[in-house]
Amino acid sequence: MATQDFLVELGTEELPPKALKPLSDAFNAGIQKGLQDAGIAFGKLESFAAPRRLAVRVRDLADAQPDKAVEKRGPAVKAAFDDAGNPTRALTGFATSLGVTPDQLDTLETDKGAWVVFRTVEKGRPTAELMPELVEQALAALPIPKRMRWGAYRTEFVRPVHWAIMLFGNKVIDTPIMGLTPGNKTRGHRFHCPKSLIVPTPGDYEVVLKQEGYVLADFAERREQIRAGVIALAEKEAGGKAVIDDELLDEVTALNEWPVPLMGRFEERFLEVPAEALISSMKEHQKYFHVVAADGDMLPLFITVANLQSKDPAQVISGNEKVIRPRLSDAAFFYETDRKTRLEERIDQLKPIVFQEKLGSLYDKSVRVAALAKKIAEAIGGDPAQAERAAMLAKTDLVTEMVLEFTDLQGIMGQYYAANDGEAADVASALNEQYMPRFAGDDLPTTLTGCAVAIADRLDSLVGLFGINQPPSGTRDPFALRRASLGVLRIIIERQLPLDLQTCCQWAEDNFTVLTEKDTAATVVDYMLERFRAHYEEQGIGAEVYLAVHARRPTQPLDFDRRVKAVEAFRQLPEAQALASANKRVSNILTKQGGDTVAESVDRNLLQDQAEQALAEQISQQADKVLPLFEQGDYATALSSLASLREPVDNFFDEVMVMAEDEAIRNNRLAMLNQLRNLFLRVADISLLPTAS
Repeated sequence: MATQDFLVELGTEELPPKALKPLSDAFNAGIQKGLQDAGIAFGKLESFAAPRRLAVRVRDLADAQPDKAVEKRGPAVKAAFDDAGNPTRALTGFATSLGVTPDQLDTLETDKGAWVVFRTVEKGRPTAELMPELVEQALAALPIPKRMRWGAYRTEFVRPVHWAIMLFGNKVIDTPIMGLTPGNKTRGHRFHCPKSLIVPTPGDYEVVLKQEGYVLADFAERREQIRAGVIALAEKEAGGKAVIDDELLDEVTALNEWPVPLMGRFEERFLEVPAEALISSMKEHQKYFHVVAADGDMLPLFITVANLQSKDPAQVISGNEKVIRPRLSDAAFFYETDRKTRLEERIDQLKPIVFQEKLGSLYDKSVRVAALAKKIAEAIGGDPAQAERAAMLAKTDLVTEMVLEFTDLQGIMGQYYAANDGEAADVASALNEQYMPRFAGDDLPTTLTGCAVAIADRLDSLVGLFGINQPPSGTRDPFALRRASLGVLRIIIERQLPLDLQTCCQWAEDNFTVLTEKDTAATVVDYMLERFRAHYEEQGIGAEVYLAVHARRPTQPLDFDRRVKAVEAFRQLPEAQALASANKRVSNILTKQGGDTVAESVDRNLLQDQAEQALAEQISQQADKVLPLFEQGDYATALSSLASLREPVDNFFDEVMVMAEDEAIRNNRLAMLNQLRNLFLRVADISLLPTAS
């Protein structure tokens, strides 16, 4: 079957920069899914995305769907003909529905009898005929929260659409899409090339735009050019290093078709303001990259990316410098003003600010978190007084001028202001560390005071909201409780903190007087332990390992983690499957015999067979060896040792009848199996691991 390249481009007004890459990826995926569903063969797909265009090119696209054999079954042969061999109404009706005569039908022999069938070949539709429909479907499925209309058109899209291209080889597919008749003409840069450009074939697309239109249509190419240009400019002009945030780089890439990096300056006096405030102002409002010296100190420089090649770049730079000056002046004013009032004097300002209607104000939350952080700090060997102090000050920077203007600086400015007030170093650090980790993979608190406040703040929210029956549901999680749970688990595990979730959640519950739900602490603990599942899946540890440990419900995250790592290591041993299978068998036997009522004390005098005597001896030896290891939390070594039980366990089940007729012997054997199972249960329920087939 012949193949050609295909191109679709949608020309629009400037697309939302933060949405451009997701829209492009979704458009590509939609086209690919449409082709796969239609059964059309194709090579690779290539995406293009710029501020005023979305495009997809399909390489080596087949010119038609493959022909498809069709078989439709009708009535049984017995029902299709009467005794004289003439067609019945059932047969003629079936043939008529298909537009054929009875003599054009075949028969199909099956093990359930013979049937009348209609066989034909369905001709594949031409690709040029199918593509407009597939493109429209892909566009309709794009993740656009709110679509808009323009002019007199009833068409809806994220931004008004002004032109479209659909090329299959060098032929235009002129079936209307998005209310427009496609052609082979695109448009160049709004200022450098404000005219139409002919795209002869799909393979010429980005070449025409780059060479004639001053447009780099490939998002990845444009992104790399910006990154390299910004880095080179910082090194060449200032001997410094440009700090490039990936999200900002994506946004700047989405704002420019013909990017040209330019360096500007601001007054050195602004460097007295915390660097984070300057960076936030430049990044959020102006989309500038900042520059640092070799020692990491911020330089009074910024790099902007212009969307054109100016004949007078000094004018462009000057304009940007004029724009940034009042922004930085505001930041300097806020910083100077805020430092005139101590954070402790702002505590009362938290009283009118509602945290949650039923759970009170931010002041109420601060009081609860302070009490909880004090207990947690004591439990982890920190300074309870500092944790309590930090928690009371933790939210006070929310009412400062700087944070009211730049909300992403909460915590960061609190640390600066606390240090300015002369607070202890750990207290100041905790005001920033309370929010760590802010996202997956983010840094964790470095101080015990910070750990205590970060954990206390999250547990207060979890217990409070669960306690008034407002847990997360589906995708709805307005207080980010899922992220809060993972944050607590990460802090405890990675900072090796000896905390028990049940105890901590109970402490948190005791601070409330308004909770309506029963056993809130236990409910929250169960919810948090469930979050472990995704945590370990991300590390490549299977769900069965998590479930084996979860069955024992250890409530100390550090202990839970050690068990999981131990079971994962045990699972790799050659004895693991056989022992998991044996545990499953033992579990079933004990359950049928009453489970918890089975004794664990073994009478050596009742051991008859050599296999059961050997197993009893091995269990006794292993118990002496591994029980101290369990007490130390050395689960990996203990399970590795227990793996040696495989052979005596296999021999026991091969040679011994557990359910002996003699009741005393039977109960003694059950007690021995109970001993065996309980040894493993000190770590996890390994009967839940995959077993040998």
